[in-house]
Amino acid sequence: MVLRFEKLAENHLPDVLRIEAEVNTAPWSERAFRNELTNPESCFLVAIVDGQIAGYGGYWRCIDEAHVTNVAIDPPKQRQGIGRRLMLELIERAKEEGMTCSTLEVRASNEAAIKLYEKLGYDVVSRRKRYYPDNQEDALVMWCHDLA
Repeated sequence: MVLRFEKLAENHLPDVLRIEAEVNTAPWSERAFRNELTNPESCFLVAIVDGQIAGYGGYWRCIDEAHVTNVAIDPPKQRQGIGRRLMLELIERAKEEGMTCSTLEVRASNEAAIKLYEKLGYDVVSRRKRYYPDNQEDALVMWCHDLA
């Protein structure tokens, strides 16, 4: 498997939107992804495996914090380490840009993602009640206070 990362571009949007609709019950809109193309505070990447988009993820720069906004892997490509490598790439880029910490929200039921984030140094610090609009599920707020 050959994995590489590219900055999100217009030509990636059809695949990104397809994956988003498959994996997210409250999917981002096309407009939301288009905003990532021009947002100067955004770092948004696609993960490409053997020439095909396998996932994507990004963060917003908030002073010294990398706020992870969205991470998703195409279902047939899940459980192959792509999500972990994508997160490591995002963390590395955040550190290169001077970010010292990172935060994210994750569905309380998403055990696989929670375990991955914990392995990467994130800790659950709080819960946002009824955060997700589709089913009112809680989100866990996770922080990595030291990206180094």
